[in-house]
Amino acid sequence: MWIVAVGWAYVVILMAATETSVIAGIMTFFGYCVLPLSILFYITGAGKRRARRAGASVSSSASRHHGDARMPLAGSNMLMPFGDAGVGHGASDCADSGSGSGFSDCGGGGGDGGGGCGGD
Repeated sequence: MWIVAVGWAYVVILMAATETSVIAGIMTFFGYCVLPLSILFYITGAGKRRARRAGASVSSSASRHHGDARMPLAGSNMLMPFGDAGVGHGASDCADSGSGSGFSDCGGGGGDGGGGCGGD
């Protein structure tokens, strides 16, 4: 489609060059090239915009759905750098615990001692 647009722009530039005045050439260029091609590209891009919007709404609803379950409760060990042995896994426990069952996105490390946060 780009080759058609470039070809059309070339033809319109040649048409605009043959006009009797500069203002008429500019009006020819905008009337026959810029305006129609902008409308054409807007119409042909509607499917991509719709798909992008649908993908964004799905990902935002998924993060909204899972976001509440990941929020630590008040009074948890969120401010403690390595958590407490008797308290559940908090947001910063991923680096020192092997289970990876905390609230962070580090991924599970299983019981092998690997926390899953970085270059294990």
